[in-house]
Amino acid sequence: MSRPLSNDLFLRALLREPTPRTPVWMMRQAGRYLPEYRATRERAGSFLALCSNPDYACEVTLQPLARFPLDAAILFSDILTIPHALGLGLEFEAGEGPTLAHPVRSAADIDRLPTLDPERELRYVMDAVRLIRRELGGRVPLIGFAGSPWTVATYIVEGGSSKTFARIKAMLYAEPTQLHRLLDKLARATIDYLNAQIRAGAQAVMVFDTWGGVLAPASYLEFSHAYMARIVAELIREHEGRRVPAVLFTKGGGTDALAALATTGADAVGVDWCTDLKDARHAVQGRVALQGNLDPSVLYAPPAVIRAEVGRVLASFGSGPGHVFNLGHGIHPDVAPERAGAMIAAVHDLSPAYHS
Repeated sequence: MSRPLSNDLFLRALLREPTPRTPVWMMRQAGRYLPEYRATRERAGSFLALCSNPDYACEVTLQPLARFPLDAAILFSDILTIPHALGLGLEFEAGEGPTLAHPVRSAADIDRLPTLDPERELRYVMDAVRLIRRELGGRVPLIGFAGSPWTVATYIVEGGSSKTFARIKAMLYAEPTQLHRLLDKLARATIDYLNAQIRAGAQAVMVFDTWGGVLAPASYLEFSHAYMARIVAELIREHEGRRVPAVLFTKGGGTDALAALATTGADAVGVDWCTDLKDARHAVQGRVALQGNLDPSVLYAPPAVIRAEVGRVLASFGSGPGHVFNLGHGIHPDVAPERAGAMIAAVHDLSPAYHS
């Protein structure tokens, strides 16, 4: 039996339950801004080797918790583990980002995609989840995650990162049936993957829709939002005697995307730094908790400025439950760790005033 959580503020906030202060964690909190992470990656030999070794993944997941009083750990992995497991030839080129040797661009390519068993092809992720839960010992909850079908599809079709998304948008407009077939397969794989993470011990899950904001509004609803809604509908929602919250995050979607995500059955939605939390709160009409949304570049500023900007974010959300403090996207790799510490300290110091 798993140990009871000594700190469940994060889970309670996602369920809009009262908390004495606003919980805080950071997207990419285990990553390149930490010298200890860079040392572990050097030992691993490559980013993929780091992700696919449960011992290394556990080590880097726990590193930020040794430095900072964070309220959640997030599994160290990558949104492209599913394409990797599908045999699409994933590589991470230094300075170039991810590339896939076998992009999916035709009906025949889609037909060839295998059905994944996450406990087989992605066993290293599940082993990492189990190990992290054991090593956490109930200190804080563990977040599992996946990329949204649309976001993962952009890499699969483009063959890597893209600035214009020309190939996948050509498929969207010229061959929408084929794109829906691809997204359907990715949604099925994502549901199975996240549910396997939950069974292995993830206590909340998050879907990162990093590139949903590049879509026109109608296309967003059809090709991104609809598949995230399907994922939420098929997730395990109760495990180990408590609810497993689901968080959805579309970067660049604005209030229209937030309002749509609030109808999916998710427990919370992430907010990037381009939308004030007061406007996000109005858009979701109390249906979900909110997570965010300090501009990651604020962490380049002196501690006094960081404190003032944290105060601005807290004031924008206002009083009451249902807020998880986070950055509006991942922490930048060249941020000094001490600046992240200043942000966390400010949340601890300033947020109790909004919880009575």
